[in-house]
Amino acid sequence: MGRYAGFGVPTAMSRELWARWKAGESVTSIGRALGRNSGTVYQRLAWGGGIGRLPRHRSRLALTSLEREEILRGVAAGWSLRAIARALQRAPSTISREIVRNAGRLRYRAGAADAAAWRRATRPKACRLAQHPRLRQLVAGRLRAEWAPQQIAEWLVTEYPNEPTLRISHETIYRSLYIQARGVLKKELIAHLRRRHPIRRSRRDPLAPPRASRIPDLVSIAARPAEIEDRAIPGHWEGDLLAGAQNTHIATLVERTTRYVQLIRVTGKDTTTVINALIRTVPRLPQGLMRSLTWDRGNEMAQHARFTVATNVAVYFCDPQSPWQRGSNENTNGLLRQYFPKGMTLAHLTQRQLDAVARRLNMRPRKTLGYRSPAEHFAKAVAATG
Repeated sequence: MGRYAGFGVPTAMSRELWARWKAGESVTSIGRALGRNSGTVYQRLAWGGGIGRLPRHRSRLALTSLEREEILRGVAAGWSLRAIARALQRAPSTISREIVRNAGRLRYRAGAADAAAWRRATRPKACRLAQHPRLRQLVAGRLRAEWAPQQIAEWLVTEYPNEPTLRISHETIYRSLYIQARGVLKKELIAHLRRRHPIRRSRRDPLAPPRASRIPDLVSIAARPAEIEDRAIPGHWEGDLLAGAQNTHIATLVERTTRYVQLIRVTGKDTTTVINALIRTVPRLPQGLMRSLTWDRGNEMAQHARFTVATNVAVYFCDPQSPWQRGSNENTNGLLRQYFPKGMTLAHLTQRQLDAVARRLNMRPRKTLGYRSPAEHFAKAVAATG
């Protein structure tokens, strides 16, 4: 390869660039460490879709440059093909093909032959989606329905158990989206992913700032009964507010056992508004399928006692700065950013629109549910309580 691996970044430096990107460093910090402009770094990352290529290497079965030098010496000395093959412990047919494809005995040159072999090894191989049109159509269709690549991969296994051609890994789907040189899936489909980054990013866990909270008579999550903790019995929910631009919010509820989602329109985040909206929501649920609610320590739940009196639903509060204690709700809020990205105002949304988004989420298969949908599991819970 040449000195530069694209966009002015030397090959050795390119390897460090991809290593730092995979470790989660920002474009700015990578540029600072490598002494390159951040725009140059971003161009290099975007060229590969944010996905670094593995370094090229020769197959252990291929002829080496040293072996080609031996072939050249044997040819110059007038050795037969079998004699050269014995000296290298290779098959005579291997030596014959090597000489024929590289200009024959009279014009064979070891350096030119080695360089030609390296170039030939780069010939493109069609990826699985290019080879199987039906698989490509199924994947593209589910992406348009906002399914995650891993959901698609596992759904294909359960839906088409006897069709091995309809198999693909979620990583192949991501690569087909982000590495557009493959030309298989349209780049526009990235807009249907949960996170719509223009290039593939490493997962990072930014530190959240602490939030002050003054909630009277809160009951800690530590006091929550074991039946809630192990998700054995449906009817226990997690909740939070999803924030939009201009201080707008929606309330999100997730049932812990079935992962069923409810979205609630709220006109403000003050405790009176939020509690009133939650009180109106509980009677809409099937009888007996809301017995507890776990929330973070946001001040919007300051009137939790009034909610419990009105609905007979116990409220438990997570520890400070511990969002993982409402893991199902946190995951759902991440999924909702696909529909309500940061910077979007939520004030114009109607309850009907929120119900439509919740319906889409509830119909999507979930890994934790064996790639069945929350709607299926919630329907079984309703039947069991009825």
